[in-house]
Amino acid sequence: MKVAVAQISCALGDLNANLLKIRDFSSRAKSSGAELIIFPEMVDTGYSMPAIHAHATSWTDGAVPEMQKIAKGFLIGIICGVSERDGPSIYNSQVFIDANGEVAAKYRKIHLFTAAPIEEHKCFAAGGEFTSVAVGGWRFGLSICYDLRFPELYRTLAVEEEVRAFIISSAWPFPRVEHFRTLATARAIENQSYMIAANRVGMDDGVTFCGSSAIIDPYGVVIAAASTDREELIQAEISEEVVNSVRDRMAVFAQRRQDLY
Repeated sequence: MKVAVAQISCALGDLNANLLKIRDFSSRAKSSGAELIIFPEMVDTGYSMPAIHAHATSWTDGAVPEMQKIAKGFLIGIICGVSERDGPSIYNSQVFIDANGEVAAKYRKIHLFTAAPIEEHKCFAAGGEFTSVAVGGWRFGLSICYDLRFPELYRTLAVEEEVRAFIISSAWPFPRVEHFRTLATARAIENQSYMIAANRVGMDDGVTFCGSSAIIDPYGVVIAAASTDREELIQAEISEEVVNSVRDRMAVFAQRRQDLY
């Protein structure tokens, strides 16, 4: 399967402008033969707690229905970080829309970033479930930004849900760019799975995002990578044979010592 990652900036609180960018990058990905495109975190509102609080919508009248039309129109799967208002609560969510325009899965961010000035916990409710989805012969595991620091999430997805490719939508900032690169590579290596990471560029509310979006194979080899500061579309083929080869050569899952952990 050929997958694409859209590394983009966003317009704070401007859904129409952000949807135009999603449409443009989806069209470009489809034209190059990609079956699936991944976007960063909170691309409908931009990554600013005041903007999210002001503009978050339910999934029936916000960005998601429009992205369903885009996916169906281009016959491409779209994974995207979006706001989700559900009653009194707002969630930092990720939606997986298949090439028929149907919502195949959704994930609510489990681990909320609490450090100032972001303080997600003051804006969002935390999710409480892991999410994986089977599409096109692959089982993908969903995650968002700060989740990357919690290896338990990815190991559970790999072992209990038989995920072979992780997806992460993020708005990771520049001061910790090396953390982003290192942790994404580690999650791929330790779980012998692909890591497909879509990160923001640009700046929201004084926070500058570090780009560095990447597609990393189960050996930990970066097979596609973006810059730290430009909007880009990167693409790569992911292969079941590569996953099988890595897991056959080093059977780490079978050799785990659950009796000691």
